[in-house]
This record gives sequence, structure tokens and C-alpha cells, in this order.
Amino acid sequence: MNTKEHWESVYENKNPDQVSWTQEKPEISLKLIQECDLPKTAKIIDIGGGDSKLVDFLLEEGYENITVLDISAQALEKAKKRLGKKADNVQWIVSDITSFEPKEIYDLWHDRAAFHFLTTKEKIKVYVAITDEFVAERLIIGTFSKQGPTKCSGLEISQYDENGLAKVFETHFKKIKCLTTDHITPFETAQNFQFCSFKKLK
Repeated sequence: MNTKEHWESVYENKNPDQVSWTQEKPEISLKLIQECDLPKTAKIIDIGGGDSKLVDFLLEEGYENITVLDISAQALEKAKKRLGKKADNVQWIVSDITSFEPKEIYDLWHDRAAFHFLTTKEKIKVYVAITDEFVAERLIIGTFSKQGPTKCSGLEISQYDENGLAKVFETHFKKIKCLTTDHITPFETAQNFQFCSFKKLK
């Protein structure tokens, strides 16, 4: 089973309360996005957004140009169904992040879900190159920390601490703020995450 088949199967067969990454409200992501102080017209993309509720809250806060990208079409269909008519105000892209070819420049790139699944230097290099070229202002990355899980959904992941994450993106982005936080899963277990917010170097 390839990566896309894996995620299509997960989203086809499991509800939000049956997967570890579900958040009723993505508090940390929303706080870091608000701290970027971007206009409501800013172009925002959520990488690996799946059926995350981040898009719901961004729409509620009045952001007008939101894109959600995920490798799983099933995941995006679930999000669209949940949002109803509001889904028409969002751009939905089905793509593996490492083969994503953006058609526009984004003011803010948010990823709490995809980056830590890249476990080879080649794929990480591709990801960084995409952000270098297609992110104009701000980058927010959330990954499993060094105290977090070593696998997710049966797949190997890469763990990061603040310095490790900053080093990956240092060529084109300046670290603004980093923090670690425990995500409490629907199964009442804790997963430690490393978040960093970056600003594009001009």
C-alpha cells in the first residue's frame, strides 16, 4: 500500500474520534496564526489539513483566502461535508506535499500534520524548496517533538526539537517563536508536539 492508499483507507474507515490527531479546537495553531497579524485577505494554506477544524475557525474569524491541501481526497470530502455551503469559500487541493506544484504565493503556510512524515533528506529538501519559493511572509510548523511518538498511524515519523526545526528552514526563514505542547488525543493519551513560527527573510 502506498502513502496515498494508506491515508485514503484511514479516512474512509475511521471517524475523527478514532484517530489520534483530532482536535476539537486547534488552540495553538490559531494563536500562532493570530500572532502573525496578517490581514483577513492573506492567502493561507493548511498543509495536511485533512478534516481538521482549523479551517472552520479561520472562516469564523473572517479569513477570506484559505486553501486546504491533503493527500487524501476522502479527508477533504469529510471536511467539505462538515462545512456545508461554507466549503465553497475554501480552495481544496488533493496532493502529496512533495509533488505539490503551487499556482500562487501564500502569505502563510501552516503544517501540523505532514512535515513530520517526511523521513528522507530528499523529501525534506523538496518540502523546504517549495516553502522557499511559495511562502511570502510566515511559516508555522508543528511536528512531533523529541519526547513525542516515534510513529503515527503505523508510519515512521521524524522528531524535532526547536533547534532542529529552525535549522531545516534557516536559509530563508527566521525563527520567531517556538513552543512545545501536549496534544491530548481522543483516547486520552498525550502526544508532545514542537511548534515553531517563522518569518520570511527578505
